[in-house]
Amino acid sequence: MTPPLLEARALVRSFGAVRAVDGVSFSLEAGETLTILGPNGAGKSTLLGLLSGTLHPTSGEIHFRGSPLDPSQTAWRAELGLLSHRTFIYGALTARENLTFWGRLHGLADTADRVEQGLARVGLSAAADRQAGGFSRGMRQRLSLARTLLHDPALVLLDEPFTGLDLHAAALLRDVLQQLRDGHRAVILVTHQVAEGVRLADRVAIQARGRFSFLGPRDALPAGEEERFYRSAVELEGAAS
Repeated sequence: MTPPLLEARALVRSFGAVRAVDGVSFSLEAGETLTILGPNGAGKSTLLGLLSGTLHPTSGEIHFRGSPLDPSQTAWRAELGLLSHRTFIYGALTARENLTFWGRLHGLADTADRVEQGLARVGLSAAADRQAGGFSRGMRQRLSLARTLLHDPALVLLDEPFTGLDLHAAALLRDVLQQLRDGHRAVILVTHQVAEGVRLADRVAIQARGRFSFLGPRDALPAGEEERFYRSAVELEGAAS
């Protein structure tokens, strides 16, 4: 049997007496999108930090392609695409130069072609030779998304990707995320936008107080009442703590 692409086993991450992530377990197959919803302080970004290898768990394990995760391995990094609150964009470089730099870091043989495709994917071809320091917040976010996907990663982690986007850019991002559902990769999307996140997901998790108060297929949420279901799950977790 082929193991899941990604598996989290009873993950815990503590900061002093606070458990930011508290016993989270799930698995994710290639081709699946998991949306994680939750209020501020629920531990969503900390969980992404664990899954990306930028934080180490206090206890628990993460397996990638059936093997324990070793964040120091170059091969693992080559299969990961992370969009976080830090854009990792250099303001003194143009959009094209930024992507070219990242392509060379990954040792891509076809960097030039991928850069042009990446710029087109996020609607920045016309701004390719402008310095990124002069970009709006939304344009920087789109360029960061192009950087995240440049090396065609098997696992894509997106932390609040809609932040700072206007309506046009948000619609473009939705199209890109739909394209990522091609059966070849797994996507984890963290967002405050409940309806949007549910629409893009195969499975949904609701995180509160470091734990998953709900984890299940999108169809398990009552159609048209996702917001109410979300609020109820968060409130029940709070009452149980």
